[in-house]
Amino acid sequence: MRLRHAVVAEFLGSALLLATVVGSGIMGEKLAGGNVGIALLANTLATGAGLVALIATFINISGAHFNPLVTLAEVCLGKLRWKHAGAYVIAQGFGAIAGVVAAHGMFDLPLLEVSGHVRTGPSQWWSEVVASFGLLTVILNVAKRRMEFVPVAVGGYITAAYWFTASTSFANPTVTIARSFTDTFAGIRPVDAPGFIVSELVGGALAVLLFLWFERLHSSPRSATEAVDEQGARTPS
Repeated sequence: MRLRHAVVAEFLGSALLLATVVGSGIMGEKLAGGNVGIALLANTLATGAGLVALIATFINISGAHFNPLVTLAEVCLGKLRWKHAGAYVIAQGFGAIAGVVAAHGMFDLPLLEVSGHVRTGPSQWWSEVVASFGLLTVILNVAKRRMEFVPVAVGGYITAAYWFTASTSFANPTVTIARSFTDTFAGIRPVDAPGFIVSELVGGALAVLLFLWFERLHSSPRSATEAVDEQGARTPS
């Protein structure tokens, strides 16, 4: 993998992801006639489908992170160097903002605008912890065992998390920052973004810790299955 190719892939993937999130939010709201549920459904389906396509496209070039949580997890697990991680995160950030600009341009809106969409409070922050923990848990465990299934797994999880979390599952710090520059259906007030980002980092860290615990279990002399079988054999019927 050449770093410059990976950085371009991260930029393009992040840009197209945000264009999908913001653009489908705008289109959904326009066509829903005030029905927020229909607008959210349109936003959800477009985002989930877009993730499947984008991850499948770029996974063999950069790993298709599009998310600093994934990049930091790779660093913590010794799979990516810090200097490369920095380039990834910068590309993701600029790409995400470029995606917002692209979406606004398609719908004849100001290219960048400050969001007024309120998203704050303990339930929203907890939702982002849960959403980020679940996303990283899915990515790390599926990638280890069935890499080819990652696009579908991630797209499926985010589609579900849009609906089972109160925050509609941002689960991505650069997505959160970029969405503070759109005053549309997908937006978040800049003042609310730090609470989301901290919550996302907490959720991501918990997922990495869980993954490492699983790894220690599997790397022990006896597997968990063998231990259970042995215990069962010693238990009288």
